[in-house]
Amino acid sequence: MEYLSKNIEETKEIGRQLARSGHRVFVFSGELGAGKTSLIQGFAEEIGVFNITSPTFVLMNKYQLKDNRNFCHFDFYRIEDDKEAMFAKEIIFDENNIVCIEWPINEVIPKNAVKVKIEIIDEDKRKIIVDYGK
Repeated sequence: MEYLSKNIEETKEIGRQLARSGHRVFVFSGELGAGKTSLIQGFAEEIGVFNITSPTFVLMNKYQLKDNRNFCHFDFYRIEDDKEAMFAKEIIFDENNIVCIEWPINEVIPKNAVKVKIEIIDEDKRKIIVDYGK
């Protein structure tokens, strides 16, 4: 499925739609500044988490949801060796966690993860490609 976002608010709305999809693990790719964090902010707002920031330096932010599940937001941009990401595998595969991962590492991604790719068209426009798999 493909979307064309003309501004940050539209990007956040696409994130809200992803959150309503019923899937649990999402991976986001795209160059720096493409809008991965904005998309995830919309996702998080839809499930009741507000004011999130990218966990670029801490690798993961975890938020408790009202239904006793967790929203886990990972950013693996600074990981230099795939083995460094292995700490996340148990969290990612835990069915009680809803997970969004920026800069995914294949060794810790479930096969059924939804893949989201963001392409920059111009300063404001983004092409967002969502692959829900089979």
